[in-house]
Amino acid sequence: MARISLTPRPSLSNRLFRWVSRRVNKAELDPVAAVAHNGRVMWSYGFFELGLRGWRALDPQLKVLAVMGSAHRIGCSWCTDFGYWSAHAEGMPVELLEAVPRWRESDVFTPTQRRVLEFAELVSGEVQDVPDGLVAHLREELGEPALVELAMMVAVENQRSRFNSALGLTSQGFKAQCALPARSGAR
Repeated sequence: MARISLTPRPSLSNRLFRWVSRRVNKAELDPVAAVAHNGRVMWSYGFFELGLRGWRALDPQLKVLAVMGSAHRIGCSWCTDFGYWSAHAEGMPVELLEAVPRWRESDVFTPTQRRVLEFAELVSGEVQDVPDGLVAHLREELGEPALVELAMMVAVENQRSRFNSALGLTSQGFKAQCALPARSGAR
């Protein structure tokens, strides 16, 4: 249960911010409602999130895996739920999304994807202990611009997940919307 009201004081600023969020995300998001309690935080956060959409050095699938790996490591049910839904809508293979929590045991990931998931998990832990060798592999495979983007995306997801967890924001049921309805008369 949310630890903060999800109905902030109405204002033109809040209505505009929530409208933009609905246009971008195609849904009402609890974190948007929560952050709307503080106008300065709301606008800073909103412009930052919009700016992230322009980052293009890192392969989009690797970016999703990094974000999902971080959210799973931290245990943010809101982030994993929304992340699954948004990645699914962008065409990310379901088998990859569903395997993120058990990436070590799964055989669906490439070696680069495994290194990205390991990096995300390590950076999202209690103590940052990322081996030099792992970063060297990623720098070699991705290049420095993409490595910088990877590190920042994991840091951003840490911020998102910890904000949501601190305010008790949990799953909104986005992932359930991805399931295909049962076909009637299936053979």
